[in-house]
Amino acid sequence: MNLIFATHNNHKLKEIQDIVSQATSHTISSLTDLDLHEPIPETGVTLEENALIKARFVWQHFGKSCFSDDTGLEVDALGGAPGVWSARYAGEGCSYSDNVNLLLRNMAGISNRKARFRTVIALIIDGHEYLFDGVVEGSILIEPTGEGGFGYDPVFLPDGFHESFAEMTSVVKNSISHRGRAMGQLISFLTTLK
Repeated sequence: MNLIFATHNNHKLKEIQDIVSQATSHTISSLTDLDLHEPIPETGVTLEENALIKARFVWQHFGKSCFSDDTGLEVDALGGAPGVWSARYAGEGCSYSDNVNLLLRNMAGISNRKARFRTVIALIIDGHEYLFDGVVEGSILIEPTGEGGFGYDPVFLPDGFHESFAEMTSVVKNSISHRGRAMGQLISFLTTLK
């Protein structure tokens, strides 16, 4: 089965393709493969809403089985921010480093560094909708470390590890990450389909 992943983010696409190729024979295409180059507006106020908005858009306009995700970094000391606005934390069109720098400024002098990454995946197959949720607990580092990953990876230290997500190999990160956990549920579900 080929599934459309409703994203233009090549980092996410590669991460998902790596996870899926190790576990199933399914292939993953992106919005670019549908010749859709404009972003799908994310107008929801929760991760679930945004994931469903993007998946429903693909299903309604292209009739293709698809899935989408929305991911947020939730920092306890910031009341769960940046949360659903993680990708746009420093404003529309901001870079990954803009977001990280704003987060570190907002965390200056705060001792409670507890945080979590959360991913919600919305899957639509033949018009039926399913949701999968993955969470990884951790903390926010004082400064970025590592060159890998993307987004907030250089400042996120998962519980029980001594390396940031950006210092880990993709195999290690995918095995413990929020996205990897949500994808594990998705893959388990896909293997039950006839």
